[in-house]
Amino acid sequence: MKGGVTPSCVSTVVPVGGGGGGGGPGVGCVGTCVGAVAQAAMNAARLNAAPNLSLETLGDRAANADDCFSAMNDPSSKSPVQVAADRIGAREASPPLETGLYVVATPIGNLRDITLRALDILGGASAVYAEDTRVARKLLDAYDLRPRLAAYHEHNAEVARGDILAALARGESVALISDAGTPLVSDPGYKLVRAVIDAGYRVFPIPGASASLAALVASGLPTDRFHFAGFMPSKQSARRSALEALASVDATLILYETGPRLADSLADMAAVLGARDAVVARELTKFFEETRRDTLEALAAHYFDAPPPKGEIVVVIGPPPEAPEASDEVLDAYLADALTRMSVKEASQAAAAELRVSRNRAYTRALNIRGGS
Repeated sequence: MKGGVTPSCVSTVVPVGGGGGGGGPGVGCVGTCVGAVAQAAMNAARLNAAPNLSLETLGDRAANADDCFSAMNDPSSKSPVQVAADRIGAREASPPLETGLYVVATPIGNLRDITLRALDILGGASAVYAEDTRVARKLLDAYDLRPRLAAYHEHNAEVARGDILAALARGESVALISDAGTPLVSDPGYKLVRAVIDAGYRVFPIPGASASLAALVASGLPTDRFHFAGFMPSKQSARRSALEALASVDATLILYETGPRLADSLADMAAVLGARDAVVARELTKFFEETRRDTLEALAAHYFDAPPPKGEIVVVIGPPPEAPEASDEVLDAYLADALTRMSVKEASQAAAAELRVSRNRAYTRALNIRGGS
């Protein structure tokens, strides 16, 4: 998904004694622990200061502070730096990567959402291919990583695939990232993964942030079954056709949309999908994150009245309402027709699937009809 990282979400730690009124434990100590985690686990990642964020935004928790205070109060204990390193399993530099393609998820907004394993891969890969090298460079610079960087996008994909396969043939490791989130999800890369597999090389998924899943888990809509449909077509006729194909999907729908098209798209969703609960989530993990919940119709009305929203937008739509159970008259009429061509068992199974009634009910009605004929 397009977007990239937001530099304003990168934070730094407070040095020892900073903000604590001296050298004793306090805010400075908490800052030390957080800094040690970043230093030990992320190979001295350089995090730039953000004036609009407090120390709490770094993710400080009471557990971190407790580690600091116990370390200082017990002379025999480990130092705060050692405690912090042990807490996240800090280790020596990773060994050389195995030959293969590493599909690496990157933050969708907040740089601190990068995973430790992703940093290992991006720092150790022979080359990193990115959808937009300018966006990728911001992420890599924030963590002081200097891999060989090249572009992989829809305009150069065929040539780049050849270069990547040649690198794998030389025994190298290649990482693929998108502008934000998990590659291949509404981003180029499927043909590359297919080509790498066909050539006999391994593909390693390096999981992490995903705008679609982040929006789903925050939506309050059913999560047991969901269908990701990506971006809808820009033209209304094609968009409505695509929505009609999704109308019968018995699952929560997840779609991406752009700000200028959002109001029109929501209106089409309301017209085609009917009265459903929905969520518009935008700028997830960023400073201006917003999650708006309402019906499709109400959301469309809101965004028609408001200026076009900025940023990355995910629309999550609840599944279709359950249809009322078919009456005995409707069920009997269906079964009477089906029994002219099928057995009782086949007719009852067809009725259960088509009319969404229980198989036992359909079978009993079918036996009555067959017995009375």
